[in-house]
Amino acid sequence: MALLSLIRHPDTSCAVLDGIDVEVARTGERAFVLHYVARGDIAGLKLSPPVRYSSRGDDLWQTTCFEAFVRPHAGDGYAELNFAPSTAWAAYGFSAYREGMRPIALQPPLVDIERGDGRLELFVTLDSDDIALPADSAWQLNITAVIEEIDGRKSYWALAHPPGKPDFHHPDCFVLSLPAAG
Repeated sequence: MALLSLIRHPDTSCAVLDGIDVEVARTGERAFVLHYVARGDIAGLKLSPPVRYSSRGDDLWQTTCFEAFVRPHAGDGYAELNFAPSTAWAAYGFSAYREGMRPIALQPPLVDIERGDGRLELFVTLDSDDIALPADSAWQLNITAVIEEIDGRKSYWALAHPPGKPDFHHPDCFVLSLPAAG
């Protein structure tokens, strides 16, 4: 599992978090695992209310949301995966940079949340077959988060940011390479 730190976009500020770390792994041939840890004044975050059962939602990125953008090592198509602290989730496929957006029908991913002293943790496990990525090749990823504070201020966190405004879809942001399963 790779342990990585997300970088806040330089044009946005965040008064409540000290940082966001994430662990990413492909486990076995089919499972894809993400573990996000936000550190700081968690009470200062605007969080969507918890749901009893994890379910699909839309527009999750409008408030605090953890995300992953995943594509095969070769090709223009990619998947956008959104996970809210409520345990709601969403998945979209794109044929190229911001083109051909369509919902992806997933088996519901396992999404679990833990809150502790100065931390918010989100654990996600999903079946990689559902996002139509080949198990026998490397993947490229951008791991991201949208953080909304109680006062409505938003900050944008990612492994890398292109020049200009925050844009998690930008090809230059896919900086993490995960080797083929097995």
